[in-house]
Amino acid sequence: MLLPHPLTGERFDSPVPPGTGWPEDPAHASTPVARKAKDVVRLSAKADSLAELEAGVSVCRACDRLVAWREEVAVGKRASFADQPYWGRPIAGWGDPAPGLLIAGLAPAANGGNRTGRVFTGDRSGDWLFASLYRIGLANQPTSEHAGDGLRLIGARMIAAVRCAPPANKPTPIERDTCAPWFRAELAMVLPTVQAIVCLGKFGFDATLGGLLSIGYDVPRPRPRFGHAVEYPIDGPYGVVTVIGCFHPSQQNTFTGKLTEAMTDTVLTRARDLAGL
Repeated sequence: MLLPHPLTGERFDSPVPPGTGWPEDPAHASTPVARKAKDVVRLSAKADSLAELEAGVSVCRACDRLVAWREEVAVGKRASFADQPYWGRPIAGWGDPAPGLLIAGLAPAANGGNRTGRVFTGDRSGDWLFASLYRIGLANQPTSEHAGDGLRLIGARMIAAVRCAPPANKPTPIERDTCAPWFRAELAMVLPTVQAIVCLGKFGFDATLGGLLSIGYDVPRPRPRFGHAVEYPIDGPYGVVTVIGCFHPSQQNTFTGKLTEAMTDTVLTRARDLAGL
């Protein structure tokens, strides 16, 4: 059943077919689709621009379990969003195409990015994160509710290690590895300008270190250990990039006080200053 987009009023099916007018949709009807892990490797290596990579990510169908889950959620919907269409596709990276600061997370939320089509948009974690970015001057508004809402990042970009919403927010090792070429290709494209990477949680931290290693960065051995506000300067083909750990802004962490607004602001401010923003 076609339902109206909350901002534009245009009607869409759930999941949203590529090229039908959804705000910020990077793909079109003829964008090549990765259906197997080998396709992800091939298409991620073939992409010669960030726009082409984003389009390929947004139509990927390489992980059967993740495809089934994201589309099941898109059709069934949470009751509070039953009157909205759901994106129901993978989530591309988003933000400044030449960022000084990169923010790396785990995966989209089933009723957040999987609904809105933009990473960290439409869920409590995003509310927390964008409010902090606004407070320190890296976002032009404090809220992130829907793609096309006018939000803009200033010198920053966000990516997820796994691009589809996983059941129980836990991708399998095979799903992580299948998605890794998308993550690493995007990392390679933006690293020439990146000075700092904030990793939200251990999953994003480990994916980032693996990505840097694959691109030729001198990741220490044994691998650096994740922790909140830890910093590791790592040298590589584009100079030194500082990897910074941050507790994930999940409700479990923010409700219990494991992660406070002040802690979030401090980490992001440090990264902003390292990036010269």
